[in-house]
Amino acid sequence: AATASITMLIAWPFPSYSVETVEIEEFDDFGVSTGVTRAPKIVKTDTEWRGQLSTLAYSVTRQEGTERAFTGNYWDHHAQGCYRCICCQTALFDSKTKFDSGTGWPSFWAPISQKNIRDISDTSFGMRRTAISCTRCDAHLGHVFTDGPKPTGLRYCINSVALTFLPKAKER
Repeated sequence: AATASITMLIAWPFPSYSVETVEIEEFDDFGVSTGVTRAPKIVKTDTEWRGQLSTLAYSVTRQEGTERAFTGNYWDHHAQGCYRCICCQTALFDSKTKFDSGTGWPSFWAPISQKNIRDISDTSFGMRRTAISCTRCDAHLGHVFTDGPKPTGLRYCINSVALTFLPKAKER
């Protein structure tokens, strides 16, 4: 009887799970593209996100909150490097595209790769805006506006708390 139970367990038809993948562009520590790849979409429970993120980072990235202007780590940050998603480390912005918008939030005129961010229509608070999220983990990052500098005319207004900064690696 024990043998039959073991056989039944082994032969049990397990459901097949499919992992959603997304196309992103990866970058090394020098800020150089290492190519476009299909990566597993990162999905976690609220409990897992809360365990990983600060209260403010959770509010901004998982609940579409906004940090107060002029309070984040990166609004007046000028080091050379790559800004990555605080939730999944996907490369989002290069410091070469950062500019002082006077708004109190880090602002960029272009993402490091259009593949790494998604535009989402945002009609909250009676306004029509375009929210920006991370392609890989759906973290809310901020908004994009059409009042930026050349060459794009765009201003990606991003919450500092949604980012982590990786300084540009020195040539070896």
